[in-house]
This record gives sequence, C-alpha cells and structure tokens, in this order.
Amino acid sequence: MSIFEELGGTYRNENGYLIPNLSVAETEPIGKYGRMRKRYLQEQHPIIFSELLLSGQLYPHLLEIDRACHGRMELLTCQMAEREGVTEALKTADQMEWVRQMNSIQARAEEIILNELIYIEEAPDVDT
Repeated sequence: MSIFEELGGTYRNENGYLIPNLSVAETEPIGKYGRMRKRYLQEQHPIIFSELLLSGQLYPHLLEIDRACHGRMELLTCQMAEREGVTEALKTADQMEWVRQMNSIQARAEEIILNELIYIEEAPDVDT
C-alpha cells in the first residue's frame, strides 16, 4: 500500500496505468487573475504547479493571488487617477477624454499587477 493510499487516496486504471484521483476543492470561483496565475504555473513552472496541486494548496494560492490583484488594481487605479488629475469634473466636462485616460490608467495598472503578482516564480512553501 502506497503512502497516497494510506492517506485515503484512490486510483483509477487508464490503459493499464494507475492514475491518482485528484481534485481541487473549490468553494468560490477563481477570478481572472487567479486563472492567469494557474495557466502561467502550468505552462512555465509545472513542478511548482504539481507541488501546489498535490499538497492541496493550489486553490488557496490562486484565490489569494486573485484577491490581492483585485485589491492592488483598485488601489493603483485610484492613486494614478488622482496623480494624473482624472477627476469627476473631467468626466462631466469631457467624457471621452476621461474614458481614454482611465483606460490608459487601467492598462498600466494591470501591467504592473501582472509583473508583480502573476508572472513570478515564487510560490508559497509547500509542507509535505
């Protein structure tokens, strides 16, 4: 009996190979940034992805990243808009200019978030 089976794990037989039955317990849906982080880990760091998945830490990690990204996006957008003078007065006076500037701010803020939180190699320590 393997350690996996001792811990309550089960296998399924596919073409003569025993494949562990693994699943991620999801309690709430993962947002855009969590899905982006998952795809990045799968494609660029499959070992980290596998460690997180096997330890049961993948879903909490993705959820934490998603929440952090949304919070950081809101903070950066507000700070940048204030610094650049994109106000409600501008929105009232020239809506198209306000939209143009806000789109620019959001694109820059998202680029910062992607580089700081999504496309990084670090992952939480996995206790095995």
